[in-house]
Amino acid sequence: MYTTTQPDPVRLEIFKNLYQFIAEQMGIVLQNTATSVNIKERLDFSCAIFESSGLLVANAPHIPVHLGSMSESVRSLINDKGDTIKPGNVYLSNNPYNGGTHLPDVTAITPVFLESGQWGDEEDAGTRGRGDAGNKLMPNAPCPMPIFFVASRGHQADIGGITPGSMPPHSTTVEEEGILFDNFLLVEEGNFRETAVREHLANHTYPARNPDQNLADFKAQIAANERGVQELRKMVSQYGLDTVRAYMKFVQANAEESVRRAIAVLKDGSFVYKMDNGAQIQVKVTIHPENRSATIDFTGTSRQLNSNFNAPKAVTQAAVLYVFRTLVDDNIPLNAGCLNPLKIIIPVGCMLNPTYPAAVVAGNVETSQTIVDALYGALGVMAASQGTMNNFTFGNEQYQYYETICGGSGAGINFNGTDGVHSHMTNSRLTDPEVLETRYPVLLESFSLRADSGGKGKYSGGNGVVRRIRFLEPMTANILSGHRQIPTFGLNGGEAGKVGRNWIRRQNGSEESLDSTATVEMNVGDVFVIETPGGGGFGHAKAQRRKE
Repeated sequence: MYTTTQPDPVRLEIFKNLYQFIAEQMGIVLQNTATSVNIKERLDFSCAIFESSGLLVANAPHIPVHLGSMSESVRSLINDKGDTIKPGNVYLSNNPYNGGTHLPDVTAITPVFLESGQWGDEEDAGTRGRGDAGNKLMPNAPCPMPIFFVASRGHQADIGGITPGSMPPHSTTVEEEGILFDNFLLVEEGNFRETAVREHLANHTYPARNPDQNLADFKAQIAANERGVQELRKMVSQYGLDTVRAYMKFVQANAEESVRRAIAVLKDGSFVYKMDNGAQIQVKVTIHPENRSATIDFTGTSRQLNSNFNAPKAVTQAAVLYVFRTLVDDNIPLNAGCLNPLKIIIPVGCMLNPTYPAAVVAGNVETSQTIVDALYGALGVMAASQGTMNNFTFGNEQYQYYETICGGSGAGINFNGTDGVHSHMTNSRLTDPEVLETRYPVLLESFSLRADSGGKGKYSGGNGVVRRIRFLEPMTANILSGHRQIPTFGLNGGEAGKVGRNWIRRQNGSEESLDSTATVEMNVGDVFVIETPGGGGFGHAKAQRRKE
């Protein structure tokens, strides 16, 4: 019998790693069973476990923008479905106004119920249930409410919308971006509702283009969640329910204390971040030393946009959570405890907290990156990274593909930026050339570093890349990107990084320059060229020369 009032340091470390291990196991199952390139090869997915109230306990080191926002999706399910949640049910959600990021990111949520006899400590087994004293249960009776939740979020290669790949550069409403799942019942008491899912994917102004692939990936997410359910039940069998629940709280409290220690050495700061589309993000960070907390205030940020660069509130919170987690030196899981020392002010109706039915597809992938850089700028710890994911999609009725493209990361107080890396809110990878060319009628003509694109400084920003893809069939291609007009900022005298560039070389040799966001028809032999931005430099370059 272990005490559940104070954490044992050794046991805390064990449980911290156990919770993360479960999420990692879920990710392995998802990768191994998925069929889409997006999930299987690019690893554009995330897995996490949650306590009974929906608060994040632990995650695998997957996609930060997913992990910081998934808790909102789980809590939305709890609030919406409540007592109707049953063992064997699995739910789908991608609603950006209920914890989702953008519509291609679809979350499968599975409630975890204990099997008979899995109560843990017998002395209070008879009082567990819905929380009222009159509803006592026998020790071997099934628990009527979930004790935990597990969830996996995967980026679907296509979920409908006005362009193949569901990343339309010019959408103005969320409906144009694809099909909405709002706590949709995917599995009912163990039965996969295939007919209902297919009807939902088809019953839309802009239906899904490849429902078979959607269903295959949904099944992979179900399998991943089931692994999480099994592992949590094993943990309860070994340690008892009270201990497992108590250490979930202890792990969150440990994360909270780690963030408070990081906050204690920070100073107040503010930053205004200009975007290519004329919008701005304004943030003020106020440190409260007396209780080691911080207020992050986005007042002054641009109002909700007519474009799709609006970031759902959950995405904004995820970006804040990510930044403060990176300031912690300790090896802690990203979880709800990290948010406790933070007060986040996001005015309703601004581009970081839009109202339905605002378009949001770029807010998740682009604006999330700019929020992170704005916060690092306000805190004075790091120059801007490439500030974009360079979202590239192409497809037709037969093929749909999406990728994010690496660039330069920003330099910091005592380090150079990194060349050609996915940074901050994306943690996916690029598809191997062999897989890309086998699965799609394209040729990766070249992929190289973009020399001298990082900003110079005492510490220099990382270089971007140049990616050239030749089309072997007619397709629609889309680019959703940033920093094609405004360069990534340097800090403390460091120089800005070079802006990116999107352009096409037609088969006849002519060239066409494209904006930050563009949709274009590609013909056989045409080459789409993407040059990604470099990161900003940190500190005066002269300091580096004197050092040498």
